[in-house]
Amino acid sequence: MHGILIAPSSFQRRNCGTNMTSFDPALRTEFNHQATLDWQLDSASVSKKLPVVYLARHGNTAWTHTGQHTGLTDLPLTPDGERNAVRLGERLKGMAFAKVFTSPLQRAARTCELAGFGAVAETDRDLVEWNYGNYEGLTSAQILQQRPDWDLFRDGCPGGESPQQIGERAYRVVQRIRSVPGDVLLFSSGHFIRVLTGCWLGVGPAGGRFFLLSPASLSALSYEHDLSRAAVRLWDDDRHVGT
Repeated sequence: MHGILIAPSSFQRRNCGTNMTSFDPALRTEFNHQATLDWQLDSASVSKKLPVVYLARHGNTAWTHTGQHTGLTDLPLTPDGERNAVRLGERLKGMAFAKVFTSPLQRAARTCELAGFGAVAETDRDLVEWNYGNYEGLTSAQILQQRPDWDLFRDGCPGGESPQQIGERAYRVVQRIRSVPGDVLLFSSGHFIRVLTGCWLGVGPAGGRFFLLSPASLSALSYEHDLSRAAVRLWDDDRHVGT
């Protein structure tokens, strides 16, 4: 898909705070304060190009192919994962970024390196994938055999992270990247990127369930019209990925 723009409804924007009521009060206050500062820019600043946050999912691993949940297990890229990371770099060629951040997990860090950004990337521990706890290494089918009503974005993972916990990490990342004066590129994993997107839009971690994401794909978050209207500018662009 290419050039998709999705802006949150006025109801979602008005109720952004209510989606964060279960989060740490200090974090929520700081996040809302920073958002207010971001939105109160003068007309000269608003007239400039709105910043874009590009989201790169890592290439394939062995567990990507088998459908196993890969949280903190530090798997390498497969040969096709490395090939598609190089192709992702070709897709990004010529683009300039004020900051580049990567998860420390090797599947993301290696994707970043092969895409040509290893020398300038900063490692951010908050970008690691969802901690699946007891569900690490299991497929969705295996988990549903144990718990037929399980929903990752509602229930989280026993022995791992809840939606609230991964959401707190995602909101910290949102705060950091909104403070960067310019475009940003992030290398991370599928479920974390989806949670980050929900938090960017103000609908919280649960909003991530609506955003499917392919390996080595490129997505982009930005704004519509001004910095008060967070939006999705591009989603799951994998035209560069080979079969």
